[in-house]
Amino acid sequence: MRELVLVLRGARVIDPSRGLDETADVVVEGTRIGRIGRDAAMGIAPSEAVRVVDARGCWIAPGFVDLHAHLREPGDEEEEDVASGLAAAAAGGFTTVCTMPNTRPVIDDAHRVRSLRERAAAVGGPRLRPMAAVTQGSEGRALTDARALREAGAVGLSDDGRCVADAALMREALRQAREHDLLISQHCEDPSMTRGAPIHDGEVSRRLGVRGWPREAEDVIVARDLVLAEATGARYHVAHVSSLGAVRLLREAKARGLRVSAEVTPHHLLLTDEAVLLYGAQCKVNPPLRSEADRAALREALADGTLDCIATDHAPHRPSEKACPLEQAAFGITGLETALAVLLDLVRDGTLTPMRLLEALSTAPARILGDADAGTLREGARADLVVIDPARTWTVTPERLRGKSHNGPWLGRTLTGRVVMTIVEGRIVHEVPA
Repeated sequence: MRELVLVLRGARVIDPSRGLDETADVVVEGTRIGRIGRDAAMGIAPSEAVRVVDARGCWIAPGFVDLHAHLREPGDEEEEDVASGLAAAAAGGFTTVCTMPNTRPVIDDAHRVRSLRERAAAVGGPRLRPMAAVTQGSEGRALTDARALREAGAVGLSDDGRCVADAALMREALRQAREHDLLISQHCEDPSMTRGAPIHDGEVSRRLGVRGWPREAEDVIVARDLVLAEATGARYHVAHVSSLGAVRLLREAKARGLRVSAEVTPHHLLLTDEAVLLYGAQCKVNPPLRSEADRAALREALADGTLDCIATDHAPHRPSEKACPLEQAAFGITGLETALAVLLDLVRDGTLTPMRLLEALSTAPARILGDADAGTLREGARADLVVIDPARTWTVTPERLRGKSHNGPWLGRTLTGRVVMTIVEGRIVHEVPA
């Protein structure tokens, strides 16, 4: 139900786009942010046209933007579909979600991009921004039509789940992406180094007697692509960074002014490959959870901005795809609904400030997308907001989750911090009772 006027009183308002962090009221008028300030709601009383919410003790921030999520439609709707995925996104505070194209069939032509957008529009809730494939069928042989995909509404190109391993093809993809102002998001993995490897190459893989996945498989593709990105001038984005070597390469590239950005997932920030010993295939992800040294490098790089943003890489799977030997299990962890809560641990331990965490979830990914109306609480901007209760505890159970699949290590855990309201263009799309 759309509220004509929504008043959120007395919250801690954190807007990374303006460096704002103060106790204030927020007034939403229709689809736009009306006023923000200590006395912004003075004189406004509840009525049929006005809803007033006591938000004391809560944080209000720009709605989150996820650059990397798998909603499985078309092809694997049993695992997730657009409706359930966007409901999960709303529950997690995400107001914009970029979907990956590795569906069945692959989102590699304009018709499929339009169909996906139409499906999301019919569902309502958070807005869906499709990523389309770099190559036809994501098979790494022939490029898709970048111009047609852009005109159909794709915001970027990615063969996520597969690396564009052919250097000449990647160079031409970057050139075309620049011509049509599309982001290229690369899954950085040299497949010749990773075939048959379910987890990171380290002590845990040796203890389990399985082939290890070396971090260098990520580093060599990042290094190659940075050379190509510099040569073409394209907007290049590194998906789900996991290695300390990739961090070093990105830091140097940014120091030289390249148009490069990068994301990191909650699970790579919170877990190491030791989690595989506790949770088995539930912690099998691509790229794999790595060592403590890698995790420390990722945290430092997120704090200092070398890694721009956090993306969930939400990857739903059927229970049977995880309840099997490690080598045969599917890669992936679900994360849309738990991201904020688990990431608040990084605020509590001093790794991130609240401002930097919320920037990495909202303002930074919006900037990478080029969406000036997202990631901000500027007066007059689109009313995409999230209300967070940082002290509320909740237990992650299937009954509390909106997504269809619940694979990962968080199920059954009690977490502190919860999204209690998500607002998209002035509409409340998720709300938890007080």
